[in-house]
Amino acid sequence: MSKDKRDAVREGGSSKREFSRQDFLYFVGAGAGIAALSGPLAACSRFIGGAGQGSSSGGGGSLRVATTGINPEPIQVFIGAFKDKNPDTKVSLTNADTDKYQTTLRTQLSSGTAPDVFFVWPGNGNAMALKQVGPAGYIADLSDQPWADDIPERYESVTQLDGKTMILPTTTTLIGAITNKQIMDDLALEAPGTWNELLSFCDKIKASGKVPIALGNATPWITQLIDYALVPSTVYADNPDFDEDMKTGKATFANSGWRDAMEKYLELNDRGYFNESPLGTSYEQQLQLVAKGDAAMAVQVSTSLGQVENYGEKDQYIVLPFPGNEEPDKLWIPAAAGGSFGLNAEAKNPEGGKELLRVMAEPENMNQAASLQGALPGIPNDQFEVDPDLKPMMPFLDEGKTVPFMDQLWPNAEVQQIHFAVVQQLFTGEITIDEALRRMDEAYQKGS
Repeated sequence: MSKDKRDAVREGGSSKREFSRQDFLYFVGAGAGIAALSGPLAACSRFIGGAGQGSSSGGGGSLRVATTGINPEPIQVFIGAFKDKNPDTKVSLTNADTDKYQTTLRTQLSSGTAPDVFFVWPGNGNAMALKQVGPAGYIADLSDQPWADDIPERYESVTQLDGKTMILPTTTTLIGAITNKQIMDDLALEAPGTWNELLSFCDKIKASGKVPIALGNATPWITQLIDYALVPSTVYADNPDFDEDMKTGKATFANSGWRDAMEKYLELNDRGYFNESPLGTSYEQQLQLVAKGDAAMAVQVSTSLGQVENYGEKDQYIVLPFPGNEEPDKLWIPAAAGGSFGLNAEAKNPEGGKELLRVMAEPENMNQAASLQGALPGIPNDQFEVDPDLKPMMPFLDEGKTVPFMDQLWPNAEVQQIHFAVVQQLFTGEITIDEALRRMDEAYQKGS
């Protein structure tokens, strides 16, 4: 988003709602947190008060919310809008990093101590994804909510169970290369549209003394993103029905374009396009390399764009597609239902939780939160203005050249964990691509 627009969104939110960044204790020390989030597992937790206007429909009392991520501004938007309408309801928010969040929330759910509203990944792929927590009876049916019928049909398979809407997608998230525009301008570079153009692009950056691609594979979930960026072009552009073929046994990871994607991933490494020691570099360090101009790009979810700007300058980055083949017409991108929230089936304040979700679904709030993240609203509406930073990705959405994040359609959470592990082992040379794909196929074939 442009600096003026992003600042206007931020200023509008804080002045209108009197709800600022200071309302969050971000990454507080050990001991903070709600029940069962203790010690280092509590990244952020506190009660949020503050005055608001409007009648209370959330039932007063308290409402407990848990989310994940290191950008607090989007959840500020939602809770601030909720507080405007429900000034008598205290909101307790906990924000933890992804790995800790998934482990801790599952523990809370099984022990009956989970928050009223919490972040749920669409589809499948990890312990806190819908297809994992839903069948266990941990989240409530939200089919009767006013926003349920507005969820795009393309997201039904990852937001529903047995035809019932279980989660609200607040964003549409993309995966691409968050790129430092100053480096592109300095080197007179054009966005690559094919694999060979990408290699040439990286060669020129490397020759200038910059790192072409920042990679933070010390953070497990980062390991998957380059494969996810390449696979739409190497697999789905030729076979849009690949997921169905996987389910029926017609296809496997090993006999598909997944092999080509992994080979290209390692080729990038062999060519020296990544920063020194990707396995010793974290997510935060990866983004800082791009923000400070030490690296030209990072393959990331588009919602990381706001965090890159927090580390660096505003209006200095753009999200580009990451090509995986030599045919421009077969350049596809990952685009999926992103940040989603569900209601605890045993919520202590279910009416307050439903009211918060209704507030999240309001176009004004969803649009503002999406803009602050470098995302699109999960429920499309005519009021949203696409940020210039994301415009290179929009033709692919318009033309239907998109694929859900791969793990959302996998049958269990183990496949993603195996994928994390084998990528790290490929980088250490412990295994071959054959072994990596075999292990992923074995995990997939275990089913749900």
